[in-house]
Amino acid sequence: MHHSSDNTINYFNLTRDHYENFPVASFLIPKNYRKEIAIVYWFARTADDIADEGEFSSNYRLEKLEQFEKQFLESIEKGSDHPNFNLLSSVIKKNNLSTDYFTDLLSAFKQDVIKTRYNNYHEVLDYCKRSANPVGRILLGLFKVHDAEAIKCSDKICTALQLTNFYQDTLLDFTKGRIYYPQDELKMFSVTEKMFELKENNPNIKALVKYNIERVQQLFDEGRDINNYLSGRFKYEIKWTISGGEKILSKIRKNDFNVFDYRPVLNKFDFIKLLIKSLFNGRFSKRNI
Repeated sequence: MHHSSDNTINYFNLTRDHYENFPVASFLIPKNYRKEIAIVYWFARTADDIADEGEFSSNYRLEKLEQFEKQFLESIEKGSDHPNFNLLSSVIKKNNLSTDYFTDLLSAFKQDVIKTRYNNYHEVLDYCKRSANPVGRILLGLFKVHDAEAIKCSDKICTALQLTNFYQDTLLDFTKGRIYYPQDELKMFSVTEKMFELKENNPNIKALVKYNIERVQQLFDEGRDINNYLSGRFKYEIKWTISGGEKILSKIRKNDFNVFDYRPVLNKFDFIKLLIKSLFNGRFSKRNI
């Protein structure tokens, strides 16, 4: 990324370009919050990109992530000559955000470099706890939402969004050497990695995907009360984001759980339709959007 003055960096476009599914930092977010939210996503996406630089060795990527973390911590302590880190540091201090949220994110990205299989669902949830949940907690902190129940709901939604992305990117992740479906569940449904390699859309694979889709839908349902703790345009933004995740699940269902030949994405019509439902439907159906 080109590093010039803060004023010349279009954080909104940066965020929008990296997140195809969910309308983060969109026009629904009050203008005075957009740069703060986008710089958080800059941090997360930059680290994620380092972890995903597959042409480089694991050791090289881990070293770059360590350097990135060192830059971050130094910027908090004594400032930095890097404008993005300086802006992020000021956002953290202004809003009294925990730096643990950011180091947890980096911990997850480091794990992506070295861990490609997950023995059970508990291990996957532990990853989501660090890769996704901190983002929701940061957003709540920016909007001064500190209710314990709101944080609990946020964690469920963020985990659900992360899992949804896993199922959406089943084939893409496998090409990078990663399988996020728990190994004990592969065995439970008699699924082998050879089936992933051959892109077999057999009943076993479909049953595995269906099982995981139903479980993540339950997380969306359990976390939906987050909206009760939000207000204004931020509330509609989050409703829109949740709808985006659930729409991906809906597309996987409609494609009979085929995650190899078809990667579900949201088109402009989907975004418009979901926006209308978020704005005008107080209670929208999770399966008919």
